[in-house]
Amino acid sequence: MEQHEDHDILGGELTAELVTLLDSPDKIDKTKKFMDMLVGYRELMMMYTCAVKEVRTKFEVLDTEFSVRYQRNPISSITTRLKHTNSIISKLERYGYGFSLENIEKYINDAGGIRVICSYIDDIYEIADALLAQDDIMLLTRKDYIVQPKPNGYRSLHLIISLPVFFANFRKEMKVEVQIRTIAMDFWASLEHQLKYKQNIAHQQEIVSQLKSCADVIASTDERMLDIRRQIEVAAGVPTEEEILFDKLSKMDLLMS
Repeated sequence: MEQHEDHDILGGELTAELVTLLDSPDKIDKTKKFMDMLVGYRELMMMYTCAVKEVRTKFEVLDTEFSVRYQRNPISSITTRLKHTNSIISKLERYGYGFSLENIEKYINDAGGIRVICSYIDDIYEIADALLAQDDIMLLTRKDYIVQPKPNGYRSLHLIISLPVFFANFRKEMKVEVQIRTIAMDFWASLEHQLKYKQNIAHQQEIVSQLKSCADVIASTDERMLDIRRQIEVAAGVPTEEEILFDKLSKMDLLMS
């Protein structure tokens, strides 16, 4: 999933084949086809927007449940995005396909995306497992870049899921990309994304090596923070039933206020 960006429905450049529609002899017919595709594209992006909202709500519900049941929030923040039109076109071209609604639905798995930021590594897997356990969620692909980081040091859990979205007159299965990572992983990924697009950088290989080293340090810090949290939990001891009940009642008051 690319860095978060606002979605431009027109996208600027649509592809040479769409531009030539307006230069052909039968301009009226071609223009109608172009406008039909544009309307269809708007509707498709609307459906991806709704799918992302559905997934976001699921994560927000899980975070609320964990807060009440386990007295802590596993999710620090949630961000969503639609893939920019130019990015969709570029990806289709890399795959060897033209721009069409059918090709977007079939070959673009990350047109709609959601990024979930957690405090600790174990939260990533607990939240992911809880989402995938829901009977309307189908897992299409799973890539664990935490267990097996990318060569540059990138770490995150990537899921491509499918879920039904209900509209006024129909139901449609939609694909959404889910990225789940810690705050530290997200900090590194954001900076790395900014730096890799800088042009004409001297000693680029050295910088790549330094970024990889930083990624390793951040991963080690994540593991140490998780270990420290667990030590604190053990040192605090097991709460009594009365303490658990009182804490849950306090949480309920906060939720209802």
